[in-house]
Amino acid sequence: MMNLMKKAALITVTVMMSSLALAAQPGGTYQFDKEGAHQFVMFKISHLGYSWLYGRFNDFNGSFTVDADNPENSKVEATIQTASVDSNHAERDKHLRSDDFLDVDKYPTATFKSTKIEQTGDDTAKITGNFTLHGVTKPVTLDAKMIGYGADPWGGYRMGLEASTTLKLSDFGITKDLGPASESVAIIISVEGIKK
Repeated sequence: MMNLMKKAALITVTVMMSSLALAAQPGGTYQFDKEGAHQFVMFKISHLGYSWLYGRFNDFNGSFTVDADNPENSKVEATIQTASVDSNHAERDKHLRSDDFLDVDKYPTATFKSTKIEQTGDDTAKITGNFTLHGVTKPVTLDAKMIGYGADPWGGYRMGLEASTTLKLSDFGITKDLGPASESVAIIISVEGIKK
């Protein structure tokens, strides 16, 4: 009877250890943590070459799939609601939503869908994909870094990524003349995904 109990306990521990090992694997699909507000799409553009104007998009969503064994098979996709632009100034935001810039009535979303991922280090990669903004689709490459991953206090599993790129506005049909210092905008993306 004692041997039977020991065997049962050993099987239970083995199953638990196997479950923990599986849970520790970072591979899988992660949904952006929109409800928890652990996601940001920010931008930075020069103002006349004298200072930086910062802003963000408050409404966006997406997901990423990680292939831990073959990182090049991983993928990312995201959709931004362009009317959610927020530069901390109501009148400027109204102008940014107009047809001088984002033209949000005509182009309510901007989207990104990866086409190629190249691992450049243990926790870094170049993510190339098709980015659609202002009705124009062009390839864009993001410099990405994995911040960390693991179990959360609520029984889930999370991974955090940060990525950045620079876009030339005229490449996407935004031709409003802001001066030579303001032809490009830096984009910074920080997301925390919850494993599905």
